[in-house]
Amino acid sequence: MWQSEGMISRGRPKAEVALSEDERSKLTTLAARPKSAQALAQRARIVLRCAEGVSDTQVARELRVTVQTVGKWRRRFLRLRLNGLADAPRTGAPRTITDAKVERVVTLTLERKPAHATQWSTRSLAKRCGLTHDAVHRIWRAFGLKPHRQETFQLSTDPFFVEKVRDVVGLYLKPPEGALVLCVDEKSQCQALERSQPILPLGPGRAERATHDYFRHGTVSLFAALDVKTGEVIGRCQSRHTQRHFVSFLKQIDESVPAGLDLHLVLDNYAAHKAPAVRRWLARHPRFHLHFIPTHSSWLNQVERWFAKITNEAIRRGSFRSVPHLRQTILDYIAANNRAPKPFVWTASADLILGKVANLCGELT
Repeated sequence: MWQSEGMISRGRPKAEVALSEDERSKLTTLAARPKSAQALAQRARIVLRCAEGVSDTQVARELRVTVQTVGKWRRRFLRLRLNGLADAPRTGAPRTITDAKVERVVTLTLERKPAHATQWSTRSLAKRCGLTHDAVHRIWRAFGLKPHRQETFQLSTDPFFVEKVRDVVGLYLKPPEGALVLCVDEKSQCQALERSQPILPLGPGRAERATHDYFRHGTVSLFAALDVKTGEVIGRCQSRHTQRHFVSFLKQIDESVPAGLDLHLVLDNYAAHKAPAVRRWLARHPRFHLHFIPTHSSWLNQVERWFAKITNEAIRRGSFRSVPHLRQTILDYIAANNRAPKPFVWTASADLILGKVANLCGELT
């Protein structure tokens, strides 16, 4: 027991933590890390406060750790200096897969293909490298490698690709005042398929089941105009998707939207959208403004995302007794959508899109 300035402390006095300028600089850098390696940053803060002569109890209170933790890292630093702040080697069996083996797995996956195959499997690569297939799987997962997957792309050959992207994206991000922006397209050949047997329902541990065979009752073409601001949809089911049917749908849009609003329609380059009958009708209705997306760029038309939604939720797994049954199912879905509409949120700027296309083209050269 010893006494200083009227205060009584218990235990042996702590060894003073003295820092060199280099150690103080490195500890300060470690302690300032905002996100990464927070355990190491906390240890650096402990040592820095101890070096200022603050007691273990006070350091523990300030940094919200236990006194035992402060004492542990004080002692480790005094014994091993900066190296003592790193984690000690873990107990357990030593590594059996060396860095060289990991590098070989990654290199072969990225730079070579197996004989008589288009991509590696875990077992074929494990046999090549003398590892287990579980080890190869763990290495692939650690490096984010998925050789079994392949994504597709298609570059637009539209000579006005840049101008059209900027035009359409500009409508999404900053629509004109006093106007409505509608994404318009047709989903043709929606099939009224009736399963030959009743669909067996979902059960615990058992998926819903449907027969492979079915009866074909015909098709309908779904015309849709998606309001990009509200998510509401103007829809119409027709027997075909010719220029005459498209003009009929434009008339429905004209009747559905208040007369005081201009209409900006985002469309693809389907021939019916540019047919003579359509051009004549548009000439008599000057509030309609058509904006064509680049060729092979359906991803730029937001209504395509809505088509995927209705397909997945109402059509693909359905069983329809007739074309009218399918037609009514589609119209009911549109009505439900419009009772609680939810727009898609477009965030990509034109510069971002064009930059990604430029990067892809760079990979191809």
